[in-house]
Amino acid sequence: MNKTLASITKLTSELRLKPLDYNVIIKDGLTPLESIEIFLKEQVKLKEARANELRLRLRRSFLPARKTIEDFDFGFQRSITKEQMLRLSDCAWIDDAYNVMFLGPPSVGKSHMATALGYTALDKGYNVSFVTLDDLIKELKTAEISSASKRKMSYYKKSHFIIITSNKGFSEWAGFLGDEVITTAILDRLVYKCEVFNISGDGYRLKHRKTIL
Repeated sequence: MNKTLASITKLTSELRLKPLDYNVIIKDGLTPLESIEIFLKEQVKLKEARANELRLRLRRSFLPARKTIEDFDFGFQRSITKEQMLRLSDCAWIDDAYNVMFLGPPSVGKSHMATALGYTALDKGYNVSFVTLDDLIKELKTAEISSASKRKMSYYKKSHFIIITSNKGFSEWAGFLGDEVITTAILDRLVYKCEVFNISGDGYRLKHRKTIL
């Protein structure tokens, strides 16, 4: 690669543009402006393809309305800091096969933070799926039964990550799962590599309730 192409590759990376096959745009008989035009058209095509792929993954995710870390009221909820959430937003924990749990009473920000991390992961190219706790428990029970019979379950499947929000502590899970043995097995897999946030305080909606008078 000559110095010019090396410089173009470096500049393309710094501008966060997708690398191209330069043989497509470097052709005999083209003026410099025509080559630039071809380059930019190819970048537009790549951008449109990424946008279409993101829209498809968003539809498949079933995420609720978008929430962000920036619009969370950390002044009201002091059980977790903005710095902690920003560290999670780099999504390194996903590549390291960690889970994240937000535990605490209703309306303290659990769903907001989980949704914000879900959208962050989606924007970074990860596949995300939002499911209710009932559906998740069914999947976990099925996985546990399969694991017990076939021994094929792995702690380190990096293609999977879980963010859980719950208003019940671990000691209460056996009650709504209905089986203490399965509950112990599920929690063992979930918390083995997991960042757990125990969130306390008054509910945001109750504290900021609106009236008509």
